[in-house]
Amino acid sequence: MLIGELSARTGVSQRLLRYYEEQELLVPDRDGNGYRVYDEGAVVTVRQIRALLAAGLSTCVIRKVLPCARGEKPELELCPSLVSTLREQLAALDSRIDDLRQTRGALAAYVPATG
Repeated sequence: MLIGELSARTGVSQRLLRYYEEQELLVPDRDGNGYRVYDEGAVVTVRQIRALLAAGLSTCVIRKVLPCARGEKPELELCPSLVSTLREQLAALDSRIDDLRQTRGALAAYVPATG
């Protein structure tokens, strides 16, 4: 299928599909005219990418995780390197949450209590 059909089937813009290609998340073939041609598996791959982005992973991390993804949800085969990557991501999120709590507390100290 051409990029327009993949876009229509996944609800993802053609521009974003080309970005996924630039990020090495999606690999189309090329036909004789140089047009991108995607197989049926590309629909599932795009849905996996969207789900992993929604989980807060960057495209760099998704590039590492995607080979372990199965199905549209996706399910992840938890090989040791994947578990390590996901733990690193969770630790980074926890750190950001702690930083945000501290920032919130500092900002809240400037706001008078209402009563």
